[in-house]
Amino acid sequence: QPNTGLILYPGGKVLPGAYAPMALSVAEEGYYAAIVYAPLNLAFFNVNAAQAVIDAHPEIEHWVVGGHSLGGVAAALFSQSNTSVEGLVLMASYPANDGLSSREDLDAVSIYGTQDGLANVTTIQDSKNLLPASAEFVAIEGGNHGQFGYYGDQSGDNPATISRDDQQSQVVAAIISLLDRVSGE
Repeated sequence: QPNTGLILYPGGKVLPGAYAPMALSVAEEGYYAAIVYAPLNLAFFNVNAAQAVIDAHPEIEHWVVGGHSLGGVAAALFSQSNTSVEGLVLMASYPANDGLSSREDLDAVSIYGTQDGLANVTTIQDSKNLLPASAEFVAIEGGNHGQFGYYGDQSGDNPATISRDDQQSQVVAAIISLLDRVSGE
């Protein structure tokens, strides 16, 4: 029975199922994993979606929320107002404001692809002051925006120079590392 869970917010206009392989990989490592739904597939319309998952699973002691692109912004906003969240995963994303910078109790990781054509890599790197000082930044060399999920090519994105499987494997490893820390493993 897992005692630590991950709740994922999908990227903007991306179906939740695009992140199912990632969630399955997390679950196979012994963690609870859920992907939340948002109206019109825009996480901003349901920032508090993670709360329903948390409420439905009182057996989970430690919660991590995360998201891809716009979903990461929503996850960061939820983390700001919910101190029971112990970890934050940002994928090709960054917080909308500095509301998390004082959350020293929050373990955060920001994962980005060096070939991302949609989330500006410099802006992601410059978001350090918007996160707790202990936040970790993980660059996926050759990774792009679309390969954080399984939804095909995305207009405006750069071609990746690594496979989707390779990018997913590196992303999942970074997520598992954070989940291990939060769970005390």
